[in-house]
Amino acid sequence: MASIDIQNVKKAYGHVQVLHDIDLQIRDGEFVVLVGPSGCGKSTLLRMIAGLEGVTGGEMRIDGKRVNELHPKDRDIAMVFQSYALYPHMNVAGNMSYSLKLRKIAKEKIAAAVASAASKLGLDPLLDRRPKALSGGQRQRVAMGRAIVRQPKAFLFDEPLSNLDARLREQMRAEIKKMHGDLKATSIYVTHDQIEAMTLADRIVAMHGGVVQQVGAPLELYDRPANLFVAGFIGSPGMNFLEATYSGGSVTLKDGTVVALPVPLALADGAKVTVGIRPEHVVMGGEGTGMAASVDLVEPTGFGIILHLSLHGLAFKVFTLDRAALSAGPNVHVSFPAQHLHVFDEKGDRCAVASA
Repeated sequence: MASIDIQNVKKAYGHVQVLHDIDLQIRDGEFVVLVGPSGCGKSTLLRMIAGLEGVTGGEMRIDGKRVNELHPKDRDIAMVFQSYALYPHMNVAGNMSYSLKLRKIAKEKIAAAVASAASKLGLDPLLDRRPKALSGGQRQRVAMGRAIVRQPKAFLFDEPLSNLDARLREQMRAEIKKMHGDLKATSIYVTHDQIEAMTLADRIVAMHGGVVQQVGAPLELYDRPANLFVAGFIGSPGMNFLEATYSGGSVTLKDGTVVALPVPLALADGAKVTVGIRPEHVVMGGEGTGMAASVDLVEPTGFGIILHLSLHGLAFKVFTLDRAALSAGPNVHVSFPAQHLHVFDEKGDRCAVASA
């Protein structure tokens, strides 16, 4: 396995800049997930690591070696695509062994590599089948097996579960997680699904507009998002945002409600801020407790209930496990525990705590 160092990397198509000064260090054996909305540059960055896209500026190193000018076949990495890209005329064993045959590996070594990968992925009974006789999940396992047998320095995954249904995605996430635990392989995984990112990653790289917004452990991005983009993208349902004014260690909302913060912030009194709170942290109270909001929609999810509210004229969500919310009237009252508030400045960045 190997580390991957990305230093001040840029990518442009003509005059259009799609990646801006990307700096990222991926440790040996780490599972890193690139996450963000469509068009944020995550797949472009992955293809640049693979050598399928050229680097406009900056430097990429794999295992300490500069790879900017190396062809994909010389980088010793394996890629698993969104489309399975299996050879339809070959059986499972043939698909998994093809790259090793091209490298003229001894037959007994190829057989051992295929058998080992098939055992890890539960493909032993399927080795004689062709892709048309496999389910979507089985095909994706074959694509992963084809990558495993090469024993590359790194695995690259480009939205490999996008074509699968929800239950199968859940199963395949578990298989990918288990595979990484077994192989301890350096892995970079691209997705727009923040649930995949949270469940799979050692570290998440949140991207937007061709810029890395935050890098950290999944719960670090959930608990302390660096800016409004990360706060709104990570978490389901997404974080609620309200305009407010900061003064004397508290925030004042538009209706005049004052919420004291646990610690003072490095802001001047009167500064305009955005207050965020996750739907699961909102507290619903009785009449006269908290702020009044009108109920627009109630969504039971089985495990919990999502209430869509109007608060200060804005869409606002609450997630609760209390099934009494199913019979909530047209109006409810909500309050915000201060310890769960996130405060962002006018630029959208997380506000720093005032120094003592």
